Amino acid sequence: MASQSLGDPVTVHHRAQQLSCEQSFYYFAYGSCMCPVDLKRSLGESTHGYVVGPALLPGYRLGFFRRSQRRNCGVLDVIQDAEAQVHGVLYRLPWRLSACLDEREEGYCQQRVTVHCRGRCYPQTRTYTVVDKLYQEIAPNDWYSSVVLRGAWTCGLPEQYCWQLFHHIQRLQQRRSPDVWSRI
Repeated sequence: MASQSLGDPVTVHHRAQQLSCEQSFYYFAYGSCMCPVDLKRSLGESTHGYVVGPALLPGYRLGFFRRSQRRNCGVLDVIQDAEAQVHGVLYRLPWRLSACLDEREEGYCQQRVTVHCRGRCYPQTRTYTVVDKLYQEIAPNDWYSSVVLRGAWTCGLPEQYCWQLFHHIQRLQQRRSPDVWSRI
């Protein structure tokens, strides 16, 4: 008997049935967790089947307002801004993964937000925001940037948004370069 991939309709249907029998929560990811492959690393199981779709968080903007000690670079955060919106990925995760997600999001705190996905409104969706925000953005490293962009592209975020994110990262990294050279 051949094994079935995650994209196989039978497997996806089975996973949806299984999830409907267990408690779950909605999670809005806007940084490295948008990438199901990277999220699997922390949660210990494949998360492709838990992706609801690309989602929009109104009233917030994205920025690299935290320095990750583990990654040694700037990492993403969302901050309130009535004129902005953040694209990301909406997951419906089983409750049993909640503690692992909290552990991954060290330095962040849970926040409840309302997101829009595929024509529906999802109130009380979990996301995470930085506890001790920096006043100025810090450039991400290439590894973190590639994980974020891979997740955005893989999960179908708008192409224009992906390019805006790419150019924002590039500007931050270029701004960082002269500082590095001036110390040498």
